[in-house]
Amino acid sequence: MRTLYVAAAHTASLPRAVCVVQVTPLLHELILAAVAGGNDYAADSAQARLVGVILDQIRALPVAPLALPTPQDARLRRVADALRADPGSALALGAWARLAGASERTLARLFEAETGMSFRAWRQQLRLLRALELLAAGAPVTRVALDLGYEGSSAFSAMFRRVLGTTPTRYFGGQG
Repeated sequence: MRTLYVAAAHTASLPRAVCVVQVTPLLHELILAAVAGGNDYAADSAQARLVGVILDQIRALPVAPLALPTPQDARLRRVADALRADPGSALALGAWARLAGASERTLARLFEAETGMSFRAWRQQLRLLRALELLAAGAPVTRVALDLGYEGSSAFSAMFRRVLGTTPTRYFGGQG
């Protein structure tokens, strides 16, 4: 992973908030070249033109849907914290509601109100974010799928493809 810092003067057409984009192979190579060239360069240099192309490429990329809002309600936070500790938990909303000291309907309404997501969507997003961490660290797809509560790699890969538009292997630069 690489983090790019862009001078405020060049951010007018970039997203206003921190976000994640899926980097294309071209952008990947451009970023590597820019990092190798360093950040001390003249405004009319080849390095400056390279950075300009990078910014053009970033502007054209869609933002990946990877936000995970943190609930504020104490009952929701207990559920969210427990799920962050064990994202593969198979407990249903009703069981979480009992553990949180709320009714299932109350918990469902609170999730929608505080996160803008249903409980199911929030948990799927959490699992996706954890999957990205594990896959980036080199964990095999099947192990990630099972650890995160999926019945197998097919169900996990289908969810991954539906959300991110590609398979886990291709997302991380493989051919599979």
